[in-house]
Amino acid sequence: MISLPTSIKKNNISDNYGIFEIEPFYPGYGVTVGNALRRVALSSLEGAAVSTVKIKDVSHEFTAMPGVREDVLHILLNLKQLRFKLHSDEPQKVTLKVKGEREVTGKDFELSSDIELANKDEHIATLTDKKAEIEIEITIEKGFGYKLVNENTKEKKEIGTISLDRIFTPIKKVNYTVENVRVGDKTDFDKLIFEIETDGTITPENALIESIKILNSHFQFLEEELTLPKAKKVVKKAKEVVLNVSEMEISEKAINALTENGYNSVTDITLKTEEELSAIKGVGKKGVKEIKKVLEGLGLNFKI
Repeated sequence: MISLPTSIKKNNISDNYGIFEIEPFYPGYGVTVGNALRRVALSSLEGAAVSTVKIKDVSHEFTAMPGVREDVLHILLNLKQLRFKLHSDEPQKVTLKVKGEREVTGKDFELSSDIELANKDEHIATLTDKKAEIEIEITIEKGFGYKLVNENTKEKKEIGTISLDRIFTPIKKVNYTVENVRVGDKTDFDKLIFEIETDGTITPENALIESIKILNSHFQFLEEELTLPKAKKVVKKAKEVVLNVSEMEISEKAINALTENGYNSVTDITLKTEEELSAIKGVGKKGVKEIKKVLEGLGLNFKI
């Protein structure tokens, strides 16, 4: 039998960095598990990114603004570095309005309770004149991985709206190494050393947990489909397609009694108690016993 690891050690853990040592893996499984987790962590964890930008009195990115040290292109690059966490599935818009000679940073944005900014001190622009001002509106949306601007050519944009490439992934770096460890007389078991650095919107531990969950859900689906295909399809049909009473494996007398009294689907039956069904002429306690057996096979039950 393939043995499972027995130990997980956490090293140098912070809000955005951590090292996890997992051992002992059966020989070869350190690379197998490490590579799978790394690929999932990089590609499949949800994050949020700035998708569009509107700057007052700016029509395109290849321009300069009076009283602002950076040109618009550099401001856009700085905005792409902002790392947000959204508590809403819908895109969110936030704005900043700044006047006077000063530095503009992420904390100048007015955020709602649905939005968190991990790097509030991120530099955006520098106003070099007391009369200078800048007004920016950005849209933040959720997604996975990396999305290029040219993938959004069908999106309708307002005049003056600039689209950005989206860097959704909350993972900045993920790496793994495998070392040999001793188990009894054997020295070829694996220790997996997994290193994660995030953007601060998710902890390294939660990033690892989410990656494991994603892999588990895929393996669970495959296992269920391959080992319990018939039973699963019956349950799905009963719950989602509504199995007819006439298809139930019960006596014809009970089927006729149920349909005559308006019970046409399994769902109709589950809305009643055993006592209510047994009171129906033609069903009785014997019929209820047959029905209960069918419901149990479908993972269902009577109303309690």
